[in-house]
Amino acid sequence: MAEKFVSASDVARAAGVSRSAVSRTFTEGASVAPKTRERVMKAAEALGYRVNLLARTLHKERSDLVGLVGANLSNPYISAQVDALTAALYGHGLQCMMLNLAGAENDVENALAKLLEYRVRTVVLLSGAVPDMLMKLAAANGTRLVLINRPLPDNVGLVDQIEADSDAGGALAAKRLIEAGCKNVAVVLSASRTSAKLARARAFIQVMEENRIPVTEWSQGRNTYETGIEAARGLLSRPGIDGIFGVTDEIALGVMNTARNELGLKVPDDVSVIGFDDAPISDWSSHRLTTIRQSLSSLTRATLDAITGPADAPPSHHFIPVSLVERASVR
Repeated sequence: MAEKFVSASDVARAAGVSRSAVSRTFTEGASVAPKTRERVMKAAEALGYRVNLLARTLHKERSDLVGLVGANLSNPYISAQVDALTAALYGHGLQCMMLNLAGAENDVENALAKLLEYRVRTVVLLSGAVPDMLMKLAAANGTRLVLINRPLPDNVGLVDQIEADSDAGGALAAKRLIEAGCKNVAVVLSASRTSAKLARARAFIQVMEENRIPVTEWSQGRNTYETGIEAARGLLSRPGIDGIFGVTDEIALGVMNTARNELGLKVPDDVSVIGFDDAPISDWSSHRLTTIRQSLSSLTRATLDAITGPADAPPSHHFIPVSLVERASVR
């Protein structure tokens, strides 16, 4: 094992050229003699040299690093979102640094400060639970922000906002359960009560109230599959509720699988279940969850546009439409 990274100086010595000749060889568009380039490339290949992109970043107006920040990365939709976005970033010659804030609630400022030390060009906030203080710290350092499905706080600098139409999605879920003949329903959201999830629940409740259908609200636990399990146990252990809206697919899947496999209920014959997101897992043959789709491709495209746009571009607000995806969990 080598004791240190191979440096440009190591390549220069091996090739018998100057350090600047090595630098020019690996700089796109720079002038270097063909024979010199050949000697440098041969030495670099023999030594296993790779350009130090972090060092090169220090001399550029904007770096190629993008910071992704989230606190619930195990969520199936967020996992799919990270997968799609990191692939898109790579395709555009950009690199990703991931900051997982799960369990770091008391050290958020220090965690983000470490991210900013790498001079990331943009910070993308994937989770609606990330505190406003984190955004203000990024803005104070002149770092552009992209917010996904979270409200825009005051005075935070250059911020691009991307959000799905949560109100429309909650209303769609309610109308589908009404169409299925549900007469006594519940909505399940976590105790985190983030803005997007609250909007989904509020819209759902409003439509149900307009149709004089009673609604039970379950807002305990974290935004996880386990919360769906506990909600199903609490809501379905007694007869009555015949329709449940989980404000994320993860929660809805916890409800549905517990109803089927633990409580002995038939979905959708005994209870209809609908989710929100359209995470890839929702289409598995073992689940076939009816859900509200926020298009992953549209979200990725809008995020990439914000990242690759001019550094001084005015703040933008991208609104992602939603749609109903019919599967097998609603009558």
